[in-house]
Amino acid sequence: MSWNEPSDHGDGSGRDDHDKHDPWQRDRRPDNGSDDGFAFITDFWKKLSGGSGGSPFDRKRPSPVTGVLLILGVATLGIAATGFYTVREAERAVVLSLGKFDRVEEPGLHWYCPFLQSYKTVDIQMVRSTRSKGSMLTQDENVVNVEMEVQYRVDNPVNYLYRVVNPDDSLNQATDSALRYVIGHTSMDDVLTNGRERVRQATRELLGNIISPYSMGITVVDVNFLPARAPEEVKAAFDDAIAAQEDEQRFKREAVAYKNEVIPKAEGKVRRIVEEAEGYQREVVAKARGDVARFEKILPEYLKSPEITKRRIYLETMEEIYAKNPKVIINTGSKGSQQLMYLPLDQLMKQGGRE
Repeated sequence: MSWNEPSDHGDGSGRDDHDKHDPWQRDRRPDNGSDDGFAFITDFWKKLSGGSGGSPFDRKRPSPVTGVLLILGVATLGIAATGFYTVREAERAVVLSLGKFDRVEEPGLHWYCPFLQSYKTVDIQMVRSTRSKGSMLTQDENVVNVEMEVQYRVDNPVNYLYRVVNPDDSLNQATDSALRYVIGHTSMDDVLTNGRERVRQATRELLGNIISPYSMGITVVDVNFLPARAPEEVKAAFDDAIAAQEDEQRFKREAVAYKNEVIPKAEGKVRRIVEEAEGYQREVVAKARGDVARFEKILPEYLKSPEITKRRIYLETMEEIYAKNPKVIINTGSKGSQQLMYLPLDQLMKQGGRE
C-alpha cells in the first residue's frame, strides 16, 4: 500500500491507518503511553514558550526568539537581585568598574553590576594597632630590648586598598625602621628611664615622615613606647641602676616639696617685715611732721615771750616724763636741807597687788 492511499476501517475517514503508516505524524503527535523523556521536555518547552501542546495542525509553532528573551529577562532579574549590598555606618565601599576605580560609596544600600563591577568595604572608624619589637643597639653601644605599639586609622580607603600592596605590613616595617633609628641615637639610660617620652615623640615624628610619601591612606593616632628591658645577662646590674635613679628622682621630688613648703613661708615673713618697716617709716615721718607743725605754731608765741614759752615747754616735758616714771621723790621741807627721800612706791604697789 502506498503512503497516500487511505484505508477504510468503518468510519470513512481513514485517519487511523494514515497515522499508523505515516512515521512523521506518529513522531510529531504525543504518545501518552510512551516513556520517551524527549517528548516530555519538548512539550514543557512549548508550554514555557507560549504554546498549549497538541497537533501542529491545530496551532501555530512558538517563536524561538520569545524563549530566548524570556531566559534573558529571568537571568537579568537574577543578576540585578544579587547586585544589592549594604555599607555600614563605620564603613566605606570602594567600587571598581572593569578593574578600574569608579567611586566610593557612603553608608547605605547600594547596587553594582556583578559581572562588570566589584567592591570592597573598609572600616574607617576602627582603631587598628601594630607592634614592633626586638633587640636594638643604643648610642652608647649597649643592647636593649624595646617594644613599641602604633595605633592607626584608615582615612583614605582607596589608597589603603590599592596604593600599597600591604599597608599594614608597610607600616610595621616603617615603625621598626623609625624605632631603630631613634634608639640608635639615644643612650641606654635614657631609653630605660627618663628619656622614654623623648624616644616616643621622636619615633612618632620620624614615622610620620617615613609613611607620608607613600600615601598609604592611614593616619597614626598614637604611639605607645612600652617598657624597655636590658638583656638577661646584665639585667640585675641594670635593675640596681634603675633603682638608684628612681631613688634620685624620689629625693628630687622630696626636695621640691620641701622647697615649695619653705619658700612661701619665707616670702610671707619677708613681706610682713617689709610692711612693718614701711609702717614704722610712715609713723616716724608723720610724727616728725606733726612735731614740725607744732613747733611752727609755738614759734610766734616764743618770739613774743621767750621766758614764758620756755617755762611752759619745760613743765609739759617734765609732766610727760614723770607720767612714765613710777618713782616718787619727796622733799623733806627743810629750807637748808637738800636731801630728798626716795620711796619705792612702784615696788610697794606691786607687792600690794600680789597680796
